[in-house]
Amino acid sequence: MIEAVGLTKRYGAKTAVYNLSFQVRPGAVTGFLGPNGSGKSTTMRMILGLDNPTSGQVTIGGYPYRKLPNAARQVGALLDAKAVHGGRSARSHLLSLAQLSGIPARRVDEVLGVVGLQDVAKKRSKGFSLGMGQRLGIAAALLGDPQVLLFDEPVNGLDPEGILWVRNLMKALAAEGRTVFVSSHLMSEMALTADHLIVIGRGQLLSDMSVKDFISANSADFARVRTPDTEPQLREKLTSALTEAGGQVLPEQDGALRVMGLPLPRISDLAHDVDVRLWELSPHQASLEEAYMRMTQGAVDYRSTIDQKAGLQQPLPPGAQPPMPVPGQGQPGWYAPPAPQQGGQFAPPQGQPPAGPYGAPAPGAAPAPAPGAPQPNPYAQAAPQAPAQPVATPAAPAPAQPAAAPAAPAAAPAADLTKSEDAR
Repeated sequence: MIEAVGLTKRYGAKTAVYNLSFQVRPGAVTGFLGPNGSGKSTTMRMILGLDNPTSGQVTIGGYPYRKLPNAARQVGALLDAKAVHGGRSARSHLLSLAQLSGIPARRVDEVLGVVGLQDVAKKRSKGFSLGMGQRLGIAAALLGDPQVLLFDEPVNGLDPEGILWVRNLMKALAAEGRTVFVSSHLMSEMALTADHLIVIGRGQLLSDMSVKDFISANSADFARVRTPDTEPQLREKLTSALTEAGGQVLPEQDGALRVMGLPLPRISDLAHDVDVRLWELSPHQASLEEAYMRMTQGAVDYRSTIDQKAGLQQPLPPGAQPPMPVPGQGQPGWYAPPAPQQGGQFAPPQGQPPAGPYGAPAPGAAPAPAPGAPQPNPYAQAAPQAPAQPVATPAAPAPAQPAAAPAAPAAAPAADLTKSEDAR
C-alpha cells in the first residue's frame, strides 16, 4: 500500500504539491488524474524517492522507498519510457537492471515475452518507436515481479492492440492483490481500467473516491425526451406538465428536451396524462470525461484561446460569399456532421459519377471529367443538337437558335466534331 501524509514539495517560490494526503490500496487499479502542471509527476517522483518532499512523507508498505530492502524487487515503475541508453539492446538493458537487483537472467526473457519484444530483443533501443519504448519500460517495471507498480502515461504511443493489452495487464495485476497506481490523461481508458480515482489540481487533493461515485458526484443525470417534430404544441404542453411536477426542462439544439429532477417512469406517466406522444425517452449519464472537466475546470493552468488569425486572412475574391456558420458549432458536445447521403450511400464528390454498390461507377453513368477540366453547369439547359449530316455532302447550316435560349457550353464539342468531319 502507498500512503502519503501532508506531502508538500516546493521549488523556490513555486509550490508543486501542497499538503497532499491519500492512500493507494492493493487489489484495485487506482487512477491518478489532474491537469497539466497539477503535480502528478512530482508526486510519483517523491513516492519513488527521486525527489525529497519539503514536508510530509510518503511510504510504501510502511517504509520510505529508500529504506525498502531490495526495493526493485518490491516496487516497479515506469515514469519515462525513454530513460534507456540508446546504444544498448532491449535485452542488455533489462539484463543490467536484473544484475543490479539480483534477479536471474531467465526473468529477462520472460518479461520480454510478456511485453511482446522477444523478436527485437537484440536490437538497439535508439531505433525503437515510442510504443516499443513503452513496452520496454513496462518490462523493466515487471522485472522483479513486484507487489507495487506505478505507471505514468503507460499507453502513450501504443496502438489499439497495445492499449487493450495494457488495460488487461493492469486489471490482471490488481486481481492478484497488487497495488497498481496509474497516471493518465485518457479519460476513456481510465473509465475502463480504474476502480478508484485520486484527482489533484494545482498540487492539492480534489477527490479520492471510486469511479462510480466520482461521476455521480460531479455530474447531473437527466432524461432526454422528444415529441413529434411536426407538432410543436405537444412539446410546449409536455414542458408545462413537467415543470408543474417539479422537473427542470431545458431545450436541446435538435428540438429535444432535457429533463432533470424526474425519473423516467414519472416522465412517461405525465406524458400519458396530458395525451402527448413521445418519440424518445432515454436516460443520460455523464461520462468520466464530463465529470472530470466539471471537477477540474477551476484548476486548469494552461487554457487555449481562439485563433484570431490577425492579419493572416486573405480577402474574399469579388462576388464570393463568406462561409455560412454551422449551427451549434463551438457548443459543448458538437461534432462535425457526416457527409450528405443519397439513398443510403454517401454522395460522390462534385463532378464524379454516382458509384455502384461496390464502388464502381453505376451502369450508364457518364465518365468522370479529366483532372483540371471545367465542371459542367448543373443548371444549364441543353441546347438543341444539329441534325446528323452525311460525310460526303457539305453539312447544312445549323438551324438558328432562339434568342431566349442561348447555346450552353455543352454544345460546343458537337459543333467542333461536325467541322472536323467536313474537313475530311
